[in-house]
Amino acid sequence: MEVDMGVDKPDRDTDRRTRPPARRLLLAMLVAALVLAGAVVTAGSSQADLSLGGVPRATCAVGDPVETGVQGRVPTADYASGRARQGYRCNTVQVGHHGKRSILGSGGYKVQRYTDVTGRTCAYYDSALMAGLNLPGLLTGGAGLGVVVLDMTDPANPVRTANLVTPAMLQPHESLLVNEERGLLAAVLGTLATAPGVLDVYDISQDCRKPRLRSTTLSGVMGHESGFSPDGRTFWTAGAAGFTLTAVDLTEPRRPRILHTRTGVVYHGLRLSDDGRTMYVANIGSPSVLTGGLLDGAGLDILDVSDIQDRRPKPAIRTLSRLTWEEPSIPQVAEPFSSGGRQYVLEVDEFSDLFGDFTRINSPKSPVGAARIIDVTDPRAPVVVSNLRLEVHDPLVRGEVMADPGARMIVRSYTGHYCSVPTRDDPKIAGCSMIGSGLRLFDISDVTRPREVGYFNQPGPNGGAALSQPAWDVERGQVWYTDMDEGFYAVGLRGAAAALLP
Repeated sequence: MEVDMGVDKPDRDTDRRTRPPARRLLLAMLVAALVLAGAVVTAGSSQADLSLGGVPRATCAVGDPVETGVQGRVPTADYASGRARQGYRCNTVQVGHHGKRSILGSGGYKVQRYTDVTGRTCAYYDSALMAGLNLPGLLTGGAGLGVVVLDMTDPANPVRTANLVTPAMLQPHESLLVNEERGLLAAVLGTLATAPGVLDVYDISQDCRKPRLRSTTLSGVMGHESGFSPDGRTFWTAGAAGFTLTAVDLTEPRRPRILHTRTGVVYHGLRLSDDGRTMYVANIGSPSVLTGGLLDGAGLDILDVSDIQDRRPKPAIRTLSRLTWEEPSIPQVAEPFSSGGRQYVLEVDEFSDLFGDFTRINSPKSPVGAARIIDVTDPRAPVVVSNLRLEVHDPLVRGEVMADPGARMIVRSYTGHYCSVPTRDDPKIAGCSMIGSGLRLFDISDVTRPREVGYFNQPGPNGGAALSQPAWDVERGQVWYTDMDEGFYAVGLRGAAAALLP
């Protein structure tokens, strides 16, 4: 396994073919750990004085069915009394819903939105965490298998027009993405770890209700998460446990072509600058044989991928910086945006730390990364300027809240998963799927002092599992997301939350 960390590699006088496979693997892990340590020292870490407590609470409209205690919590008492089933809303209202409740899965990791050339708007969401778990829903008239296509002409009554069941769409894991510029829908076959990278590409530009398959190929190499260049010419796949980062040329969607594969990295979500030349990578970490854990050094990598964007021969990917922060868990994605003439990313961590100290997994002592805003104006010197956290994420209260029914499993604990913004240019609001706490809305008009402005949480009997990247319908004042158990929701924003929309 070649370890490509964007730095010069030492001379190799010894032929690697003569080394035992186990020794080669150990050497690669050691090199990765050492390079990581050097990069972190160079890039530094975030300010340790930022609060790990919750941001200021929202002021809710009169009559809203608000939370009964700690911000983001669904306490045991609310399950016992039946209050939890009524849901919790602040400056939001349910507009539409699709799918049926299923503890095996009714909604997955991504919601995407697209308006085609006719002006028709559609939603796309993966229907389960793992392929096959949504079979009960199929048999009972639920969402069905694969990626669900919804005609959102009337958001109060989403109409399912198709289920995409090609290999990648059956199990896209966290890779489902739409490219607005070209009207392409793409995903790569993935699992909780990785999978052979079958890449499916659909054209949705003419009729978003009826995606047209353009290609199914093995060009994704390995699959788990993904990224799309804004111009739609390059689809990126992150192999995660496959240790790969792959760039695929989609200039001709019928003929995807591998441009470059980098190995020896454990990358998650991949997002790119407007010009496609800088990549913001959620780095899960590097092998940590020196520290006793599985992976260490989770954070943000900023990469120069201009060689790929410019289609240069023998392209190189260069690491510009690496950033870590207090209380990290598993970096999921870093969404770029601008504010006040500066460049930022909204980075979110998923779950709690699963790869560090194994004795602390899903325990009160396990770190919860939640989310943060990072100034990346100088890509060689990024810095965290604020945290987006709820009170349930505070290390001081986690011992109390972890006993709740919705926090006893890793996939339902009070943690983060995905965040998004309605526009890249000076957004005032952000939306996050916070597992166990539902959809949370934050005022980010002052990036250094975010505050909550609303929420929507409709937990089931076993808690909530808001997992998906939210999609925004700004014209109708809505945000769409999925809950693992409850399916797809179209949520309308009201009051202070609606006032922040572009």
